[in-house]
Amino acid sequence: MRDLVAGFGYLMKGQRWVARHGRWWGIGMLPALVTLVGYAAALVCVAFWTDDVVAWATPFADDWANPWLGLFRGALAGLFVAACLLLAILTFTAVTLLVGQPFYESLSEEVDRSVGGFAPESGLPLWRELLISARESLAVLLRAALWGVLLFALGFVPVIGQTVIPAIGFCVSGFFLAEELTAVALARRRVPLKERLQLLRGRRMLTLGFGVPLTLLFLIPLVSVFLMPGAVAGATLLARDLTGEDEVAPDGGAFAGHAADVAPTPHAPSGYAS
Repeated sequence: MRDLVAGFGYLMKGQRWVARHGRWWGIGMLPALVTLVGYAAALVCVAFWTDDVVAWATPFADDWANPWLGLFRGALAGLFVAACLLLAILTFTAVTLLVGQPFYESLSEEVDRSVGGFAPESGLPLWRELLISARESLAVLLRAALWGVLLFALGFVPVIGQTVIPAIGFCVSGFFLAEELTAVALARRRVPLKERLQLLRGRRMLTLGFGVPLTLLFLIPLVSVFLMPGAVAGATLLARDLTGEDEVAPDGGAFAGHAADVAPTPHAPSGYAS
């Protein structure tokens, strides 16, 4: 429970940080605003075609009598729209971070400097960072999509499909959303995707405490635009916790927490090799 509260605390600390640094808040909203326009158009199309998609997927129910046909397909339509919204949240973050990579990386570095006085750098050129970010974001989205298909299928199960499964869906979305956001800070520390996932699973309640409330907030129109800069700032603070950088050493200093705080070694993961 302590980690759950701490995760939510990092979300709030990130929002307070950008509130105190208005310039970074304004800069961080621009990529999110551009991405939101495209996603709004896509979601309108989803809402328009939902009934047709559900009818196509359930031909076996065509002969059902009312009100069962309406109730069944109405519930499935709700699940389909919810699944699309959750997928939109995950992909929105990935696309926004990719579009605004230079902005969010600079914001994350500034948070590191303001807290620890030092901002780790990957040492890679921007094009290489973008390539790695796109590749790892795609891998995360594929994982999220597999979970989405599984949860959508389980949505057909009576009772739990309309109660437990949506709750699990929000937890899954919150986990992957936290991964996408912490990747900004952890990639600068040359932590590859596999290790990032291990760090987040090792502190699952901390991760969910940060990601699930943010997932719910992102469901509110326009909120994602205003919260994205603070989400990146909070995720940077969360990343520092995951790597142990804020732990106090016996001499009063701080532990480095990860090999990224020193010069890269020849044994760096292949995706980040110099």
